[in-house]
Amino acid sequence: MVNRPIVMISSYPPRLCGIATFCEEAREFIQKANPDREVLVISHTDGRGEGVFPIIDMQRYDWWKPVVRKIEKLDPYAVHIEHEYGLYEYRDPRGIGDGNSGFLDLLEAIGNFPIVVEPHTVHGRLRDFEADFIYKMCQRSHLVLFKCHYQKWRLDWTFRGRDWPTPRNIMVVPHGARSDRRWGMHEIPALRKQFGLDKIGLAGHVVGMIGWIQSNKRWDILLSMWEDIHNEIKARTDQDWDLLAAGAMRDPRHRQDYEKWKSEVQLLESKGLAHYYEFIPRGEDYYKIMAICDFIVLPSTDETQSGTLARIIALNKPYITTAPMEGLTAQTLESEGGLLFTTKEMLRQKVIKLATDEKLRLELGENLKRYLDRVVCWEVVAGQYNEAYNLARKAVQTGQPIALDLEF
Repeated sequence: MVNRPIVMISSYPPRLCGIATFCEEAREFIQKANPDREVLVISHTDGRGEGVFPIIDMQRYDWWKPVVRKIEKLDPYAVHIEHEYGLYEYRDPRGIGDGNSGFLDLLEAIGNFPIVVEPHTVHGRLRDFEADFIYKMCQRSHLVLFKCHYQKWRLDWTFRGRDWPTPRNIMVVPHGARSDRRWGMHEIPALRKQFGLDKIGLAGHVVGMIGWIQSNKRWDILLSMWEDIHNEIKARTDQDWDLLAAGAMRDPRHRQDYEKWKSEVQLLESKGLAHYYEFIPRGEDYYKIMAICDFIVLPSTDETQSGTLARIIALNKPYITTAPMEGLTAQTLESEGGLLFTTKEMLRQKVIKLATDEKLRLELGENLKRYLDRVVCWEVVAGQYNEAYNLARKAVQTGQPIALDLEF
């Protein structure tokens, strides 16, 4: 490949990090959409793989300087940066953070190259720090990619309320989802067998809570009601349904909730009502475990967008999630592929409804298939990334800032 590369800046596997997994998957499809270019990654020091340069050392206050030198050497076609506050926060020996100031320094230092920044946390109601940071980030980037339309119109409302000019270099590109991870009903027995779930008495119908076990993923809400829900479904349908809780702890700070919720699943397991399966939720196994389930419950209480939801959509699995909850609610409304709850009783009723209404499950699944194919599949998203690179390059070449329309 003789053409200039696309260079991504991000955390990267084997780090157990949602952004790392996102970057790995995005890179795969950006490469497919740009077969004449290399897609390279500048990662933190724990990144590994071909075309990965693990040079971001967050122990250094000037971590961004080696990144600048590498960018200058690679001379990229475009720089595509995945942003999450925790990824670029330098903390001094006192433990005091720099407010991502090094990240802003990086953007200023590479401003001669086309810069596309993709922030993964943009709250609808911004804290003062977040509003200030996003303003400065937009000033120093050629194009910024938000995941959801509401984030863009809420930003306009927030900035107008502060008498700040609203950045016009914001483009909405949704969280990508794979379109090549769908299994037919005839393939599910083989998946059960692969993970040994055929030997533990797993019921013919399964409700899933799948993914990283974190304090914001409130498994306990459903666990506290599952025995009653199970009995109600059995009384109405005479079908056996199990709850499959599968995943692993990623952040040691969440150990107390992890241990408590795991023990609650195991108590239900002793009654023949649920099963716990420990696995690292990444790669193809993540999709396969989800595929075994009839539908998924995602009871999150703090999330702006979700890699778990992207996988649910990829599999066309009906789901139930919390509302109002940022991107989870927005994508549920846009896709018409899931149900929403805001109280425990609503969750109880929605789980019973989905379990007892096969026609509804099929309808929601079809809606998700349509949404995936038309809106969020990686093939569509990679095309939007290419559009973003072209816009950023034009801004560099002409010296004219990008000015896109507001949402409303």
